[in-house]
Amino acid sequence: MDRVSMGIAAFLAVVAAFATAAYAQKDKAQEGIEAYREALQDGNPAELYEATGEELWKKPAGPKNATLEACDLGLGAGVVKGAYARLPRYFADTDKVQDLESRLLTCMSTLQGIDTKPYVEAAFGTPPKEDMNALAAFVSGQSKDIPAAVTPTHPKEQAMYELGKRMFFYQGGPYDFACATCHGQEGMRIRMQELPYISSNKGAAAGWTSWPAYRVSSGQMWSMQWRLNDCFRQQRFPEPVYASDATVALSMYMAANALGATMKTPGIKR
Repeated sequence: MDRVSMGIAAFLAVVAAFATAAYAQKDKAQEGIEAYREALQDGNPAELYEATGEELWKKPAGPKNATLEACDLGLGAGVVKGAYARLPRYFADTDKVQDLESRLLTCMSTLQGIDTKPYVEAAFGTPPKEDMNALAAFVSGQSKDIPAAVTPTHPKEQAMYELGKRMFFYQGGPYDFACATCHGQEGMRIRMQELPYISSNKGAAAGWTSWPAYRVSSGQMWSMQWRLNDCFRQQRFPEPVYASDATVALSMYMAANALGATMKTPGIKR
């Protein structure tokens, strides 16, 4: 072997050693992250938001002084158990595909006579949008351990899924980003944060089934609408209108891709 070949062989050996060390470090770090997440599961503060949401669900409010207990989330008036696992879905009374939060706004308007515009326009983490986060925590908690069962069969559900798919891969903004930039392939990561591959069943399950979630770093309860809004912000896109078709479409794409995965809502995040 000549000197050039020996030098190349030595260089490749060093690269291989560094790669092996890097992967070992990555695996060790990932083990630490998983242990941290497991420890967080005990005493999830989301339970407090669930309790608040249940109070709001049963409390008479609005000009009609009515509760939300007659709200139809897709399984019949007042049926909450398992409803979140089947959302988003088509509702005949609105002739629209709705996710949980857009459907709650409909029920607040029709049953309680509440003007929902302030809820749509309020900033996340402030009243009255905090009530929506609590309601989302309560309703989603009633689907915990139930398999996700969103199957687009109605034409409008199918159209919403296709819209969500197109939005997922659409690139734009100052950095030409798309949802798929971070979530479009296996093994992606930002710093120590794994980025699920949303187009796969496993990845969609990781991205869908644990939201709404309590975020330890901010001490806040985040709904899926809030999570999506923050994704738009990070892409430097204009923030979407709360409970708009754009957000419902992306939720439909994720939820349908997560078919059969066990719901873990409400979750807890770092």
